[in-house]
Amino acid sequence: MNCQKCRTPLKLDSSLKDLNPAAFDLLVGSAGHSNDQATSTSRVPYPHERKELFNQVAQHATSSVFKRTIPAARQGFGPQPAVAASTKAGLKDNPAMSFVMLTDSQIVPPQHTSDDYEETRKNKDSREAHSAANETSNDPKQTLSHQIESTTRLFEILSSHSDIDHPICAECTDLLLSQLQNRLSASTKERDAYITFLKTLNNTIPSSSEISKAQASLASSRAAEAQAFSELLALEKEKAALDDEVATLEAEALALDDEEQAFWRSRNAFALTLSSFQDDRDALNAAYDHDAQQLERLELTNVYNDTFCIYHDGPFATINGLRLGRLPPQLNVDWSEINAAWGTAALLLATVAEKLGFVFQGYRIKPMGSTSRIERIEQGSSASRQSSSGKATNSAPNPNTHQEPQQPKITPLDLFSSGDLPLGRMLLHRRLDAGMVAFLECLRQLCDFVEQSSHHVAHSSNLPIIERGSPASDAKVAKLKVPYSITKDRIGDPEKPDLIASIKLGVSQDDAWTRACKYTLTCCKFLLACASNVGWVGQRK
Repeated sequence: MNCQKCRTPLKLDSSLKDLNPAAFDLLVGSAGHSNDQATSTSRVPYPHERKELFNQVAQHATSSVFKRTIPAARQGFGPQPAVAASTKAGLKDNPAMSFVMLTDSQIVPPQHTSDDYEETRKNKDSREAHSAANETSNDPKQTLSHQIESTTRLFEILSSHSDIDHPICAECTDLLLSQLQNRLSASTKERDAYITFLKTLNNTIPSSSEISKAQASLASSRAAEAQAFSELLALEKEKAALDDEVATLEAEALALDDEEQAFWRSRNAFALTLSSFQDDRDALNAAYDHDAQQLERLELTNVYNDTFCIYHDGPFATINGLRLGRLPPQLNVDWSEINAAWGTAALLLATVAEKLGFVFQGYRIKPMGSTSRIERIEQGSSASRQSSSGKATNSAPNPNTHQEPQQPKITPLDLFSSGDLPLGRMLLHRRLDAGMVAFLECLRQLCDFVEQSSHHVAHSSNLPIIERGSPASDAKVAKLKVPYSITKDRIGDPEKPDLIASIKLGVSQDDAWTRACKYTLTCCKFLLACASNVGWVGQRK
């Protein structure tokens, strides 16, 4: 046996092993009588009307779907009805029986009241207990299985008469007692509360005046309720109208939402287009600013000054770092450097003339580096020579005489020297002197052309050009003036005759020739500035 609560193995009392039928009946009967006495002696905790309603419903109720029953006894532990056995045997042994006849009592179970059911159950339990006790007393040599079976049936009968499953151990019994005691205390408190409430109700029975006042208040409340109900109906109608209006407004709101979405989509598309246009504008502005800066930088760039850099190195004038002049024996310059300087000066003069559109009269410059030359062009007069010879032989002109075309005479003049010849000898530098004199002549022609056209250039560029040595207030626009005047082979400031020097190397000393070369490069720088100014004016136009 195990406890039905905690499933702990139990050791049964020795008194339960040798139960006679009287003791067995006493235990079963005491459990049933205790329940009946408790039911009869205890106060009914519910109204009498509910009891009558229960009895009325129980009379018309069918058998329960699930009902707790006691299992039947094994063979040898209880009587078996002979009729039932024979019926079952007959039904089982007759194979031709294909159907069974059911009476009305078998189709519809008999209806019993609760008292009849309790009495029937008690009689059945008593008969089973008597049969079990008789069988136990008739067999003196009962086995352990018989004892267990009888004990089990005893506990099942006890469990069927109460809400507690038997057997239970001592600890579970104590816990069960404490729980039942708590339930009893709670039921007692609830009973006292109901009694107190009942007394309060009995003490507060309203009088006739109070009842009349309550009825008048009830009538007024019902009238107010009717009025409120009518108002509620009116409000519901108004609410229905408002709901319709709200639905219409919601439809309009949805339409406005769609329009708003369309507007925002168009606005976003316009913003994207505007942003792309602004980006293009910013890119164009940036490109314009860059090009403007580049143009300004290019306008300030002077390609002539970068190509031909004229400066000085002590007493020498330099062009692109090449010294032009000699001061032996302290400052002796190689002829290769001098030849290169003259070649660069010839290239400068030819470039400026081409820039200004000027053609030299009687000369043609051939810049070829350290072996540069100047060609002197002399126009022939063969016709004049023929006419003079004809006067001597025959004074009458012959119309049939064919005149030969004039062929110019070209004489190359060197702007370089080998340097093998001694410098002290005058006649050994005639070719170089002739070339330098021709260079001065070309320089003079180009300076005269610049002076003549300076007035037009000044007006076109809107820049006042002040004449050398004259105050700025003499005229708004003055003509250009060459820094040094040139007369054949001599160059210098007319106001300082002592400083005028000859470009011929055979005539001048080394210091005078070096000074003449310096004056020559100064005039070249003047022409270079004029060419840059003319180019700037052309760009401004």
